[in-house]
Amino acid sequence: MKCPHCLESFHDFYEVIPVGNDSEGDWGVISRKCPSCDRVVLVLGSGKIGSIGGRYVLEFIKDERLIYPRAPSRVPLSKEVPDEFAKEYREACTVLSDSPKASAALSRRCLQRLLREKAKVNASSLANEIQEVLDSRSLPQYIAETIDDVRKIGKFAAYPIKSERPGEVVDVEPGEADWNLDVLEVLFNFYFVQPAIIKRKREILNFKLREADKKGMKKV
Repeated sequence: MKCPHCLESFHDFYEVIPVGNDSEGDWGVISRKCPSCDRVVLVLGSGKIGSIGGRYVLEFIKDERLIYPRAPSRVPLSKEVPDEFAKEYREACTVLSDSPKASAALSRRCLQRLLREKAKVNASSLANEIQEVLDSRSLPQYIAETIDDVRKIGKFAAYPIKSERPGEVVDVEPGEADWNLDVLEVLFNFYFVQPAIIKRKREILNFKLREADKKGMKKV
């Protein structure tokens, strides 16, 4: 399985702490420990609890809900991403497992703010703003296609409220909330991270050139 803390994969080994039963079956807290980051992963599961070698296990799992951490980790954001965007992105990540609808609403709203600030699109519906960015051809093709998938996966045509009021909590398609977060990560990298990296490299280059000039002058 993949550790929701550090995202490293490891062979699954767990134990179950029984907590009760109801019409859904037996309930237990599934406890795992990641060998990479040495952190505990707790999942509330239902099904049928059995015993193997004195250790409780779920013989079949009917339902699983991640309870610690509250949501799987994603790639940490660079410090170059402004707080106004980073906070909303992290909030969307935090609520993802509890409410994909809420997470998607937060990420759509963040996407709209990002396009308005960095791509300088005219204020309109999110669908129109995405189209304006695509028509401007200001983004690499792979990023443009990635943004356009927000409309396709989210079925904006069938759910215009997602475009007209991006922050509204409405039904989402499978994988939609995750994809929105992926798109934000790509855009953060394009608009904030890469320009900062290039700027630092240019500063280093200019420093080396100035030092080279000084040495040349001394020789003369």
